[in-house]
Order: sequence, then structure tokens, then C-alpha cells
Amino acid sequence: MSIRPLLLAVALAAYPSVALAAPSTLPSCAGDVEISGAQLLRVERNGSVVFTDGRAAHLEGIRLPAGSDDRAPQSFADQALAALTAMARSGPLKLTAIPPKEDRYDRVRGQLFNAKVWVQSEMLSRGLARVVVAPDRTECASELFAIEAKARAAKAGLWSNAVYAVRTPDNLRSDVGSFQIVEGKVLNVSMRDGRTYLNFGTNWKTDFTVVVNPEDKKNFRSTGVDPRDYVGQTIRVRGIVQWLNGPEIEVANPQSVEVIQ
Repeated sequence: MSIRPLLLAVALAAYPSVALAAPSTLPSCAGDVEISGAQLLRVERNGSVVFTDGRAAHLEGIRLPAGSDDRAPQSFADQALAALTAMARSGPLKLTAIPPKEDRYDRVRGQLFNAKVWVQSEMLSRGLARVVVAPDRTECASELFAIEAKARAAKAGLWSNAVYAVRTPDNLRSDVGSFQIVEGKVLNVSMRDGRTYLNFGTNWKTDFTVVVNPEDKKNFRSTGVDPRDYVGQTIRVRGIVQWLNGPEIEVANPQSVEVIQ
């Protein structure tokens, strides 16, 4: 038996039923039902769920482990796909969505529910995914962050491995090109060429920075959030670490910024 079918068999045996019962009414943050009564055809390696009628779903709000792309053991990625497949086999499936409903690959972007669970919630609670908030789709962000935090505190799944530890701003050079969660105190905020920079150190040429691009500032204005209000606060951000005058992460909306009390 190959590794993938073996992992799937283990997942199906380990989770014959799930502890987290689906609510009688769907969470209000999830949007309206777009697809109902769907059955699984397959789960692809990128986490897309393909239904028997040919439609495909992108699971909004979570990012699955990615093995070498995370510079992490492949085992977490294999476990995540096996668990997702097991849950998606427990149909019928329901998908909720809000506009914009489709991505460039014609996948429906939404929250997935099987007969018993909210799939994104369950993946996060098992430590088999991390939260990621899209620039144009911010539904259920606070709910998903809370579920992830509980899994991280319990060291569930990927959180048991130091590779997935929340980073500090001090040394991110080795993380450039990978998706990371970074937590630190905002020292000051500056603006240049239409961009807003949240600075975590005194040297903007070398220290970690969070960047809000001009086209994304409307997302902050529409929610009444001024990035300058983050000064002096400890925040947690996530995204691909890039290197330009030091390490930086681009943030597109305030829903993706966690203020740590």
C-alpha cells in the first residue's frame, strides 16, 4: 500500500466521527449556501475539493501545510490531505460563499460543511492548517483565529514542531520566501511613495516591516482602522516573508492583523 492511501486509511480509522458537531444553523460569518448536497470526487494536492458534478471548491480562510515549501516535514502535509479527504467523504457536502465567489481557476471560494462539522474549523482545531485571510475575503477571520490559537496552545498537529513556531521580528532572514506568522511590537509607522510601513525596529533598512500598499488602504478606511493606531501595540501578522530593505510582510486588510492584548 502506498503512503497516501495508508494515511487516508489511518485518518478514516482515527476519526470515524468527529467531536465537533455541526451547528443546526451555519455560522453567520460564513455567508449563504452556494452548493448543497454535493458529493466528493477527489481532494487535490493543493487542497481543492472537487465534487462529482465537476465543480471545485477552494477552502477559504485556511492554508494547508506544504512540506518543503514550508521547510517542514512532508508528514504534516500528508496528514492534512488525508484528514481533509476523510471529512469530505462524509457527505453530503454544503458550501457557503460570499462575493467574489469564484477564483481565477473557476473554483467556488467558501466555507465547507459535511454532515457533522465545519471543515475549516476542524482542520484548524486538529493543527492541520493555519489561518490565511485573503485581501477580498475576510469572512470568519476572528472565529478562525480563535480556533487556531487553541490548537497552537495545545501544540496540536503542526504546532508540535518548531518549524511552525510563531516568529519574532528579530531574525527572519532564513524564512524569506516562506509563509510565516510573526508577532512583535510596532515601534513606529512611516509613509513613503503611498505605502504605509509598520516598523518593528529602528533601522528600516534591515529591521522587520509590515507594508500596507496604496490599493489596500481602502480596506482599512472602510473599517475605520488607521494603521498608525498600531504604534506601541503588539500585533501578529502572517504572509510570505519577502526581502526588501530587510524582511517584510504585506498586509491587505485589518482583519488579518491580530492585536495581542
